[in-house]
Amino acid sequence: MPVRMTLPPTLAARIAASDRPQFGVWVCSASAVNAEIAAGSGLDVVLIDAEHSPNSLESILAQLQAVAAYPVTPLVRPPFGDPVAIKQYLDIGVQNLLIPMVDSADQAEAMVRAVRYPPHGIRGVGSALARASRWNRVEGYLADAASTISLFVQIESAAAVEHVDEIAAVEGVDGILVGPADLAASMGLIGQQEHPDVVAGVMRSIAAAKSAGKPAGVNAFAPAVADRYAEAGAALVLVGADVSLLARSTEALADRFIGASRP
Repeated sequence: MPVRMTLPPTLAARIAASDRPQFGVWVCSASAVNAEIAAGSGLDVVLIDAEHSPNSLESILAQLQAVAAYPVTPLVRPPFGDPVAIKQYLDIGVQNLLIPMVDSADQAEAMVRAVRYPPHGIRGVGSALARASRWNRVEGYLADAASTISLFVQIESAAAVEHVDEIAAVEGVDGILVGPADLAASMGLIGQQEHPDVVAGVMRSIAAAKSAGKPAGVNAFAPAVADRYAEAGAALVLVGADVSLLARSTEALADRFIGASRP
């Protein structure tokens, strides 16, 4: 007899069940080892990035398998909101998707259709061949697939902030995540994530999500900034990245042991 499987709760479900914000870390190295290390850290979320990282389907799959043994939620960001790529991500077992650069409700609605089977969407049916259903070892997967997936979209531009109320209100969008770096760049303030206009855009987006009854997340690597957005109602705060942590920690070692004597 095959082992019958149940899938873990989605990110949206875990946020809803928690009485505090969720805190997470990016894994941008395309390393299953780094993903597993992050998964055992005690943080809530491991965000596997394929937009700005050298990730393939195979490396994402390896990271999903590496973190599966830990009580952490994997969230995966594809390079862009392409329905064909989304179909492949879902089939390898991605349950929580973060779609970058969503600027309108129409884009958000297209992403909802991409993650749902007909008649409510356009996702191709390949569950018998796929890890998503654990090769048909998850009972009733086809009928219940939508409940096993959470869809978050990124608010990363001035246009997205302008339309954030409509984006957050789209049925099937489970939450938003604000990217202050790209938001600042779109406003002509590149590198100025703490500019008052950027902060106001983040705060507006958090408020819009709350009004829609949905969670908002934000990227905030500076602890004081992370605290501010959590206090403002962000339900997910991403507070670091594996590559940045490695870069800064090794630099600190160099400063400590070599310092000014380095040629």
